[in-house]
Amino acid sequence: MLTGALIIESLRIGTVLEDISLTIRKLSRSPMPDVSQDQPEIWTVVEFVADHHDADVLAEKLSHVLGSPGWYASFETNEDDQVYVVFPGRVFRYARHNDAQHKEALTYARAAGVPEDQCDW
Repeated sequence: MLTGALIIESLRIGTVLEDISLTIRKLSRSPMPDVSQDQPEIWTVVEFVADHHDADVLAEKLSHVLGSPGWYASFETNEDDQVYVVFPGRVFRYARHNDAQHKEALTYARAAGVPEDQCDW
């Protein structure tokens, strides 16, 4: 099983995310206090679960539909403790407690314009 979240506003306009099997656990829409100048103030968040065997495919597909600057999606697998942090054109996958790779993903996020308060994976 994998669990994650996707902000609908992070998808590039005109893109389609299809042929993936996600189960929506929660769908919410709310104002966000700390957004970048490129992000809207109200977000639609889809919290989901999926089969952990689909993790690599999901990460690859997300990397092709996310907008920039400052957007990413993240999810974790329970079976093998992997963290996925997906940016437009770039995927980070690392063991949950691998501090060096976590730091590498954080450095990339900051350079990509992700506000510090949003680097919470």
